[in-house]
Amino acid sequence: MVYLARGDRDGEPVQKSKIAESENIPRKFLEAILLELRHAGMLNSRKVKTGGYYFQQKPEDINIADVMRLFDGPFALLPCVAYKYYERYEDCIEEETCGIRSVFSDVRSETVKMLKRATLAEIMKRSEDLKKEITKQKKSLKKK
Repeated sequence: MVYLARGDRDGEPVQKSKIAESENIPRKFLEAILLELRHAGMLNSRKVKTGGYYFQQKPEDINIADVMRLFDGPFALLPCVAYKYYERYEDCIEEETCGIRSVFSDVRSETVKMLKRATLAEIMKRSEDLKKEITKQKKSLKKK
């Protein structure tokens, strides 16, 4: 996704072989990832000689929470605080008043909020800002 967002292709499709080579990702593994992203409606593909993968949604509309959930499942560190994959512990006596559960529920909620705010476009901007900062630091060190 970052590779597709990084390039200035005006929505032109990119062949998976080019992505695999550039990002050093095994083609079969990448193919599985691209298919999941396509099924989730984040990417689309064209099957012609100049075909490949391209964004179905704008990078500003793709949040990292949705991407991570697609591949990693729930964010909850404990099954009893998962939103979609809730599981009760059999040995838990008072789940409603469990302090541990309350803390981990807060962690899950804050994590989800942060990752929903973090869009692909925001990640690209942060990457560019970090590159500029590192370049600035290197120039500063050379002067000393």
